[in-house]
Amino acid sequence: MSAPDVLLVSLGSTTGLRASDEAFAELLRNGGATVEIARAEPQRQVRTLALTDLLWARASAAAARSALAAKQPRAIVYSSVTAALLWPRPGAIRFDASSAENRPGHDGIWQRPLERRRLAEAPLLIPTSAAALAASPAAGADAVVVPIPVAASAAARPPAEREIAAITYASDPEKKGLGRVLAAWAQARRGDERLVVAGLDASRVTNPGDGVELVGKLGPEQYRDLLRRSKLFLCAPRREDYGIAQLEALADGCQLVTTEAPGGYEALTLARELDARLVGDDLASAIRTALDDPQSDYDARATTLLKPYSPAAVQQIVNEQLLTRLLS
Repeated sequence: MSAPDVLLVSLGSTTGLRASDEAFAELLRNGGATVEIARAEPQRQVRTLALTDLLWARASAAAARSALAAKQPRAIVYSSVTAALLWPRPGAIRFDASSAENRPGHDGIWQRPLERRRLAEAPLLIPTSAAALAASPAAGADAVVVPIPVAASAAARPPAEREIAAITYASDPEKKGLGRVLAAWAQARRGDERLVVAGLDASRVTNPGDGVELVGKLGPEQYRDLLRRSKLFLCAPRREDYGIAQLEALADGCQLVTTEAPGGYEALTLARELDARLVGDDLASAIRTALDDPQSDYDARATTLLKPYSPAAVQQIVNEQLLTRLLS
């Protein structure tokens, strides 16, 4: 096989990152590029974020070196800042958040200074949002913003046919604020209303409370089916680097009830515009507002606001801007 146009070095430390990298590679292929993915080997869990990033950065560098020893691509894209920290060769960096933003204090004691160097050395930056770029140490650098594409998984069901009151995704219970979500649900729930919790093993949650159903880790089709059956998506993240779960929920017809959160939280701006009553610290009141007094045109307006994130819109950016820059 001839050398690929693009070598995509995938950190892939979470299910979401792996899915995002696969989708990005498909966008490049749809634009006519040949793509090879170099995947970092899974790493053991350790106690600190600084050590976690070191292990994954080393694994990403090893994957890149192995791929480069076999073939010489026209361009390299490191998918995440962490994947680029120990790179064997400069390349473009795709990211949804920088260490400067999401690794404060001792959590980012070695990553932040090295990140500044890598962002300055990269021939091109590929942030997933303008907010991610603005919050990075390379805010004025050469960049092409390529959102993560989002689309409805099937025809949306009307609210009357949605038997699940609320759903949340809590792969990382602490980061996703599951405790706050469950407390708000306990206060707001009425009758036989049900909150579905997806994305984590049921054994990690003790005594979730009445009206809470733990469904564990699901495949994409099963999870999106639950979104189509739910009236609202409920979340209280400590910080949110992008918010793909929230955007998917909006695409599948859920109202978004969320707290404010730092980070490049793309869905937060949309949530405020759709219904500001559903955004804030008083989650219990927002839940009741969403269930008892929903705006009749919420879904239609969400569909309009999501157009810039559609696969077709993102593909156009890749075809007309990104590939030209990467392969020139």
